[in-house]
Amino acid sequence: MDRAIPVSEQRKRKMKRAGMWIGGFAVAMGLATWLGTQMITTLDKKTLIISEVDRGTIDVSVSATGTVVPAFEEVIVSPIGSKILEVYAHSGDSVDVGTPLLQLDLQSAETDYAQALDEREIKRQEMAALQASVETQLSDRKMQIEVKEMDLAQLESNLRNELYLDSLGSGTHEKVRQAESALLTAQLQLKQMRQQYTNEQKMRKADLKTKLLQNGIFEKGLEEKRRTLDDAKILSPRCATLTYINTEIGSTVSAGQKIAVVSDLKHFKAQCEISDSHSERVHVGGAVILKVGKERLTGTINTVTPLSQSGAITFTVVPDDMSHPRLRSGLRAEIFVITSIKDDVLRIRNGSFYSGPGDYTLFVLNGNTLLPREVKLGECNYDYIEVISGLEEGEQAVVNDMSKYKGKEKLKVKSEK
Repeated sequence: MDRAIPVSEQRKRKMKRAGMWIGGFAVAMGLATWLGTQMITTLDKKTLIISEVDRGTIDVSVSATGTVVPAFEEVIVSPIGSKILEVYAHSGDSVDVGTPLLQLDLQSAETDYAQALDEREIKRQEMAALQASVETQLSDRKMQIEVKEMDLAQLESNLRNELYLDSLGSGTHEKVRQAESALLTAQLQLKQMRQQYTNEQKMRKADLKTKLLQNGIFEKGLEEKRRTLDDAKILSPRCATLTYINTEIGSTVSAGQKIAVVSDLKHFKAQCEISDSHSERVHVGGAVILKVGKERLTGTINTVTPLSQSGAITFTVVPDDMSHPRLRSGLRAEIFVITSIKDDVLRIRNGSFYSGPGDYTLFVLNGNTLLPREVKLGECNYDYIEVISGLEEGEQAVVNDMSKYKGKEKLKVKSEK
């Protein structure tokens, strides 16, 4: 027969099982705590950019893109249709004012100019002949008037004599009427001749003016031919560097075709582009910061093109130091157009996470732990971002792009050794 287990023994067994359960639970809790500790992400402090919140001034700006180009660049075009006979310079050469660059075939242009010179001489002779003819004709008219005035004086004398004789009874009334009629006819003829002379003066003057205008137009055309011929002797217009030249000897070029480019490679500006949503912030004379590589240069907006193309407007920036050694043609530049200045504001360093004013989650350093915090950020410049709320002066926040740690309740920081 089975014997009954004593009560004391049963109690011991129960206490042993309870102890085993309690021990197992404690081990499980410890293991869970250890695993939780091991699952917290640890970051090397060297990989973080940590900014202390301070108080200061922010030059608020909007960003744009730009390309460094020569400050002065002149495109030389062929003034006439011709062909290239000789090339005297090559790309990269330094040239002075008046340095020959290439030679065009000018035979046809020179022949046209010579013919125009002959035509000018013919026109001058025609003008001289016309003036002489006008002077002769007007002189003849004037002489005829003077003769008629003398005839009129004689007829007036005849009338007085007839009136005198008639008063003495030696004349007749018929002779008096004849003398009066002759005098009246002569007066009308003289009046007509004087009017004709005045009209002819006006007409001849108008003819001469027309001829002078025609000759003036011809002279301007001749001067244009001379300038074109001079321009066809392709010379450098300034002290600069030849950055392009057509070296294809014998090739045909048309009037207006680019054949050379000279650039000032000692002074530079930036051709910039910005979203047209910021167009009201871009104006001539506005202050700008140019970032070329690690260099930061100040500058001024020189010109603005108001026409929007593909959602952007273009403008040019002239650096204060146009000959800065860091400037090179073709380099890309970051452009920051300063729009306003804010004094005595909380700020943190600008970082890659920032995409404009709004709400952000930033990790704030607390000892060796990073804790997420909701903050509200305002406007920025190249160096700083305005802190509106969520951070206090003296606190330290990470300004790296921490988007991959979104949702983490904390991060550990491994201190530098």
